[in-house]
Amino acid sequence: MEKLKLKIIQPQKIFLELEVDDVIIPGRDGDFGVFYGHTPFISVIRPGVLEIYNNNELTKYALHDGYVTVENNLITILCEVIESADQIDKSRAELALERAEKRIKSNQSDIDFRRAENALKRAVARITIS
Repeated sequence: MEKLKLKIIQPQKIFLELEVDDVIIPGRDGDFGVFYGHTPFISVIRPGVLEIYNNNELTKYALHDGYVTVENNLITILCEVIESADQIDKSRAELALERAEKRIKSNQSDIDFRRAENALKRAVARITIS
């Protein structure tokens, strides 16, 4: 099986660089898979779970916003925050989920619902992989 190259870049470092079989990325309009020979494109990433499949193994990361490009079997993800399961404090993520749910349900006019919704998505991603 032919491999894709995956490169995940944060502002301060290259987080990950390896060859993979395929990946599932949380795109703005829904999750999408990238396989060898995929059509070139650019997409916005929403908070969610990044799934990396390699040699019959699955690795998951919590991914928080960013951009992805796919071109010539190279996937480049640019993001501020990406976390592996061992970097996540599950109880803290559960508290963040509760806070975000309260803000969304409060119906107060001064609540930034888009920000609360993104906090909710980040918390769910963290809980999912932890």
